[in-house]
Amino acid sequence: MAMDDVALLSATEMVARFQDRSLSPVEATKAALERIDRHDGTFNAYCLVDADGAIASARNSEARWQKGTPLGPVDGVPTSVKDLVLAKGWPTRRGSKTTTADPAPEDAPSVARLREAGAVLLGKTTTPEFGWKGVTDSPLTGITRNPWDPNRTPGGSSGGAAVAAAAGMGALHIGTDGGGSIRIPASFSGIFGFKASFGRVPVWPPSPFASVSHLGPMTRTVADAALMMTVISRPDDRDWYALPTEERNWLTGLEDGVSGLKLAFAPTLGKAPIDPEIASAVAKAARGFEELGAQVEEATPALNDAAPIFAAHWFPAAAVLIDSIPAERRNLIDPGLLAIAEQGARMSLLDHLKAVRAREAMGLIMQEFHRKFDLLLLPTMPMTAFEAGEECPVDSANRRWTDWTPLTYPFNLTKQPAASLPCGFAKNGLPIGLQIVGRLYDDATVLRAARAFERAQPFAMPKF
Repeated sequence: MAMDDVALLSATEMVARFQDRSLSPVEATKAALERIDRHDGTFNAYCLVDADGAIASARNSEARWQKGTPLGPVDGVPTSVKDLVLAKGWPTRRGSKTTTADPAPEDAPSVARLREAGAVLLGKTTTPEFGWKGVTDSPLTGITRNPWDPNRTPGGSSGGAAVAAAAGMGALHIGTDGGGSIRIPASFSGIFGFKASFGRVPVWPPSPFASVSHLGPMTRTVADAALMMTVISRPDDRDWYALPTEERNWLTGLEDGVSGLKLAFAPTLGKAPIDPEIASAVAKAARGFEELGAQVEEATPALNDAAPIFAAHWFPAAAVLIDSIPAERRNLIDPGLLAIAEQGARMSLLDHLKAVRAREAMGLIMQEFHRKFDLLLLPTMPMTAFEAGEECPVDSANRRWTDWTPLTYPFNLTKQPAASLPCGFAKNGLPIGLQIVGRLYDDATVLRAARAFERAQPFAMPKF
């Protein structure tokens, strides 16, 4: 196979080929590294690439496959780590000039599980500073660009992971999502992104943004996300918030379809305006689930006041984060992050506790909603990707990234599983994302529905 063809194989295809010896982990790793070398100068998906380490790891994997003794279901698969997540021996810069280049002394849980299962770790992907916004640029690593149009943003904060997935710079990618940071770039970049239920994937150290921050896979196919979940959802005692251990193969039941499920379709949430092209594409996708055997009814949960609730969680957390940075280094920080931290510092404890109670009420609203509906379908984003290097669309009335992401962060507050998957393209050639939200802890049904849609409408990746 040509190098590009190898790089664009799914992880499940790679593993099948490793097993029948028609492909080696070394070949797969070299193909991914070659794509990084050739294209990342344009897109800036990676802030660290450990080519020598990756090749050495791939050679070890190759030897295991030759003996028939792979370490796990992702042995030999080229994989990336978002640079908010610890990987032993590599620095964790978090997109910030305030951090050091000291190597991490240990792996975060997701990285540890992937390493134990034999994944080949390629490097660290870019993030805005401390993952604070819905686009990907930072004082440390500069601007990351969209794989469909380098003049546009890929979204964020897991923008580097999204670009790496779309561009064949690895098959499996760790993303984090504190307000949409997996789903925003999945929508803008045209890949599959899955925000697992809070606590499903162990996290350590805890995110500065606490219980609104989730972790999950970013991939080119739904099956690859399920494969990755099988590994990264395994237990780790360091996460105090983690769900009880549920050892399972997330590929089991993935092909069961949606026949008999009852789905709600919400054209928007509250009064959030949706670009007409996006509204049309997502409505068409929702109707497509009827053809797949599901019952679809237009219904919108009453989450109209999520913005101030989210701000009262996110902005004070940013203030605590900035307070932990020495005063003499704060001039190095992204001015937008400083601005929301200042806003958060002005919020009182009473403001926050009222928001906690309002969040509890939101969770109850969604619990009641899902008594009737198995899943909720809605747009991921109200627009396609806008100009790279901007926090908000140029010439819009938006002041902060939270102003243009009203469809994602409500489901961080409610802790539910949610995915974004491609459901078409706008006239400007940019991808449109469909969001699927599941009952709290019912991650499997979200993945199953996403796979059913993917079978009916296979995802297209950019070609270059």
